[in-house]
Amino acid sequence: MGLQCGIVGLPNVGKSTLFNALSSAKAQAANFPFCTIDPNIGVVTVPDKRLNKLEELVKPQRVLPTTIEFVDIAGLVKGASKGEGLGNQFLGNIRTVDAVIHVLRCFDDPNIIHVDGSVNPVRDKEIVDTELQLKDLESVDKKIERYKKMSKTGDKEMLKGLEVMEIYKKHLESGQSARFAPVTPEDKRFIEDIQLLTAKPVIYACNVDESSVVNGNQYVEVVRKAVEGENAEVVIISAAIESEIAVLESAEDRDAFLSDLGLAESGLNRLIQAAYHLLSLQTYFTAGEKEVRAWTIHIGDKAPKAAGVIHSDFEKGFIRAEVMAYADFVNYKSEAACRAVGKLRSEGKEYIVHDGDIMHFLFNV
Repeated sequence: MGLQCGIVGLPNVGKSTLFNALSSAKAQAANFPFCTIDPNIGVVTVPDKRLNKLEELVKPQRVLPTTIEFVDIAGLVKGASKGEGLGNQFLGNIRTVDAVIHVLRCFDDPNIIHVDGSVNPVRDKEIVDTELQLKDLESVDKKIERYKKMSKTGDKEMLKGLEVMEIYKKHLESGQSARFAPVTPEDKRFIEDIQLLTAKPVIYACNVDESSVVNGNQYVEVVRKAVEGENAEVVIISAAIESEIAVLESAEDRDAFLSDLGLAESGLNRLIQAAYHLLSLQTYFTAGEKEVRAWTIHIGDKAPKAAGVIHSDFEKGFIRAEVMAYADFVNYKSEAACRAVGKLRSEGKEYIVHDGDIMHFLFNV
């Protein structure tokens, strides 16, 4: 499965600087609004040290990590829901992403102009929230009108859909995002086709200066307090530091640079971990002479669903899966050794895949 995160926020909060540092794509970064006019997409490999160990043991022809796409989207301003600035374009581009990384400016710098004249990350968050909610309300109103017409026949599904959409309407009108609406998981099917912007999970990326990158600052604390009831992830990151890390050639240099700053890992790693946690994702592996590869699935997925990530035929014709735990494979050094001691298991359609499983699928179509 392809994971895509949209990087959003007001102009001049560090979105494009962060994007440039996180990806191989090159968005223009400049000290004025709307320097990113079209969405820029960068594909980043997901770091996983387990792949290095598997490569060492299996010695495959190639190693393929899983990837995540970052989409840098034009800066938002007040009135975007009504088409101000690049609002409509912004709101269209964000609809397809799996999660939103909302960059909040949490640093002072008189040389970088803030679009609203002062640094206030909670105000900035609320501006973006309001614009997205207004756009969602527009989408909900349109669907309510459709349901009203279709429910005149007495169709129970249409009547239920109308009831659910009225809940979303009331919720959005109260100034709350769609992801907090009091509807059941089953009833969320009624909004799948309209891809509500505020239904998407959010990571708040607090963009700080170098001195605040380890412990944060007063701005970060204010953000944490403001979002503590949202079930969102808050990540402290410095776009400037990530830019410096990006130009370092070797892993040793990057590790030394991070160590000097008192950091165990880069902001990129922490953002990816936050995205996986927020979206309930995990990784399994396939390992053979031709290829060692990581695959991303949802926590709780069963073996056929995991197989379908490789190819739909694997899921349709699923027979069984041969499974080894990563720890067992590392301990016994090979598939043959795992098989010899009973650590290679045959699992059926009801098997729930675990993070780090090494799998081989048998199928027939």
